[in-house]
Amino acid sequence: MLVEEVIPVAVIVDKKKAASPWLNHIWVPARVVTGLPETEPMTLVARDGENESYFAGSTSLVFASTETANYRDNLLTGQPTLWVVLRMGELDAYVSVVAVTADPAEGEAHTESGSNIVEPLPMPPEIAAQLAAFVDRHHVEREFFKRKRDRVNPDALAHRRHGRGGEA
Repeated sequence: MLVEEVIPVAVIVDKKKAASPWLNHIWVPARVVTGLPETEPMTLVARDGENESYFAGSTSLVFASTETANYRDNLLTGQPTLWVVLRMGELDAYVSVVAVTADPAEGEAHTESGSNIVEPLPMPPEIAAQLAAFVDRHHVEREFFKRKRDRVNPDALAHRRHGRGGEA
């Protein structure tokens, strides 16, 4: 039976001046915070010289009981990580939050489209504590079963002669 726990999170992104002559700026996920701010997405929250920080938006961080092995491995690194997935808006004027995940495999899967910005960020301690408790409650160690291959028949791959009596 699938059990899920949902944590509302907000993503803060930095808009940094690009070092490229072809780009004015780049968007970089900066941090994940718990809770839902009462403000509109892409609201400026800080400015430091040419760099700006924005509240990019909110999403739900979902822990699923079927993924506890991946979460456990993430926690065991000693520096647990959240993967933030963003998508550029029109003319790179803004970004939208696609997902936030604690599952390394899911984070990697989001890189395959080529159109997402995927960045691993340090997991806030309060989320790490909730994730550890979730893993403790729901992890079930599953035995690894190695698949056994069928024996190969060497005659099935041998060169065959055409015609009657084995003549080519």
